[in-house]
Amino acid sequence: MNHIDLVSPVVSQQEYEAQKAWGLLVSINLYQCDKEKITNPEVMKEFILKLCQEINMEPHGLPHIEKFAEGHLEGYSLMQFIKTSSITIHFDDKLGDRAFIDVFSCKYFEAQEAGEFCANYFGAQQAKVWSLIRN
Repeated sequence: MNHIDLVSPVVSQQEYEAQKAWGLLVSINLYQCDKEKITNPEVMKEFILKLCQEINMEPHGLPHIEKFAEGHLEGYSLMQFIKTSSITIHFDDKLGDRAFIDVFSCKYFEAQEAGEFCANYFGAQQAKVWSLIRN
């Protein structure tokens, strides 16, 4: 991965606890990903399990992966419940080999580490990461 932009200041665990946060939302945009990875449901299944391990989250059930829509909007989406909320991903292989990942959890995790892991896994040339406390 060449470049990661932290679009908002990364929420620290100290800040998370000081604000008595109910949860943390991290949005990750990946650009110029490896097309073979973002169009392969088996790679997606493997990825979501590894991401859960990376950010110390426990999957709840199996991931739901489906390809749908039409034209330039057609692509895969993935939804994985975790014990503390959910992870959703939308893949775009039509307009730039992109992935849009949202991780929401009531348990703190490191936003930058999650972004770097996702970018490296999908071979992204650029990534943007936002984090937001939910309270």
